[in-house]
Amino acid sequence: MKNQQVIIYQIICLLLILSVTILLIRQQKQTVEQPMTTTSVKDAALSVIYNRKSVRNFIPNKPISKEDINTIIKAGMSAPSGKDTRPWEIIVIDDQEILQSLATKLPHAKMLAQSPLAMVVCGDTTKSSYWYVDCSAVTENILLAVEAMELGAVWTAAYPYQDRMDAVIQSVNLPENILPLCVIPMGYPKGEHQPKDKYDETKIHYNKW
Repeated sequence: MKNQQVIIYQIICLLLILSVTILLIRQQKQTVEQPMTTTSVKDAALSVIYNRKSVRNFIPNKPISKEDINTIIKAGMSAPSGKDTRPWEIIVIDDQEILQSLATKLPHAKMLAQSPLAMVVCGDTTKSSYWYVDCSAVTENILLAVEAMELGAVWTAAYPYQDRMDAVIQSVNLPENILPLCVIPMGYPKGEHQPKDKYDETKIHYNKW
């Protein structure tokens, strides 16, 4: 009789342990599968915006994956567009000869010489007379995507400087109707880079100046 009670007690203990284990597994699974809350999405988005910075030094010979390149471009093309004309065209440059050539020709893009990749954001002038506005939105989206992916990049202007535009046009063989807005060197950051706090209350005006 006593042995039977011991066996029953052991079975009960095992069932309790099994129940607790199942409960813990379910809680862990729910935690993993739980979608981001509105607050966490907001905080994540604002963190990327606040921490975006210009990066001019890159780890050499460390390429960006094709998947990451496509993600960055998709983010760029998610930008708003006047009348939904989407006049943007994006040239991806990973050819080291072209990058070296542009580094020589462009006065503020010398970092192209050590960058594994660059994107040239261009606009189709036949689709929009204000292509540079839409393409600026594309460029900002690209920079934010790069920041979110823990990569680094910097906006170097081509437009409206004719000599810089000509250098880009010739280097990547752009047709007459496609003009370059900027060249964005990008890669894995080398060294420490800190964002600048550009918030300025004196530049905020409600209703009237």
